[in-house]
Amino acid sequence: MGISSLQAILSAFAEERDWAQFHTPKNLVMALSGEVGELAAEFQWLTSEQAAQVMEDPERAEAVRQELADVFSYLLRLADVLDVDLEEALRAKVAINETRYPADRARGNALKYTAHQRGT
Repeated sequence: MGISSLQAILSAFAEERDWAQFHTPKNLVMALSGEVGELAAEFQWLTSEQAAQVMEDPERAEAVRQELADVFSYLLRLADVLDVDLEEALRAKVAINETRYPADRARGNALKYTAHQRGT
């Protein structure tokens, strides 16, 4: 199932409940931000090792899956409402990042792209 099919499912879900009226870009961005916060809360206070193993605990794994689904659904709705082709936007962003982060300079480090442009 592709992105447009998922967006159609979410759009129909909202329409059946007369929620489209509330799905303004501002409201969707705020809801998305809230859901990202809820996802972050699932990892809050965990060590890096615990976070890497979070999916091994069935209860935590389900909470993470639910929050990821919420984040994804609001992102899809926002893109749909704004008529943004997420696949094309991602392809364009990867192309930009390929020039910002040349593999020969970026490999193995987390420096911001401006450091790569300076040649450091």
